[in-house]
Amino acid sequence: MAAALGWGALAASSLVVGALIGLVRPWPRRAIGLVLGFGAGALISAVSFELAEAGVELAGALPVAIGLGVGAITYYLASIRVAAMGGGAALALGAFLDGIPEQMVLGIGLAGGASVSAGLLAAIFVSNLPEAIGGATDMRAEMHSARQVALNWVGIAALCSLATVVGYAVADAVSDELQAGVNGFAAGALLVMLVDSMIPEATEHAGRTTGLVTALGFAVAAGLSLS
Repeated sequence: MAAALGWGALAASSLVVGALIGLVRPWPRRAIGLVLGFGAGALISAVSFELAEAGVELAGALPVAIGLGVGAITYYLASIRVAAMGGGAALALGAFLDGIPEQMVLGIGLAGGASVSAGLLAAIFVSNLPEAIGGATDMRAEMHSARQVALNWVGIAALCSLATVVGYAVADAVSDELQAGVNGFAAGALLVMLVDSMIPEATEHAGRTTGLVTALGFAVAAGLSLS
């Protein structure tokens, strides 16, 4: 349990790091776009190898497919509500919605006796950074104090870390099919987020270079996953 909390905290710590970076100074849109693109590639790798493939190997394709559909619909409906808020709050809640299923999968994997997935860990860490940088920058512009902004992101990181513990705790009590469904749920939510938000924003900020850094992010995360 302590190990799950530690690894979960490490993965979620990039939310706090990104928020602090965003509060220190304004960052060029192109730089944020490049980080977004790299993180998108890392997440595509995580969806492919750490979530979908691992779920199919665990319990077959059907539970993963069902979970994927439920995750996609859930994230889509939640994102509509979040988008209406606008600004930094939307990015903060988006990071929360992304982080919970990702880190639950991390905890489930640890409970199963598997070694920590470097690919999934890297994908979570890298993809959190641009969301936190952009969210903290927007929240600061909305007249929140720097301390309030930092505390908000610490709270989100703490909840995401606890999701790893929850995944670890429930892993032994659920069937392989349900675990595979959780993998699919996380994959579906991430796919919707990637296509609707992360990749378009990266392309808007970084232009044609986005595809190149996305492929690089995929290559790095895939290498970590398969090594």
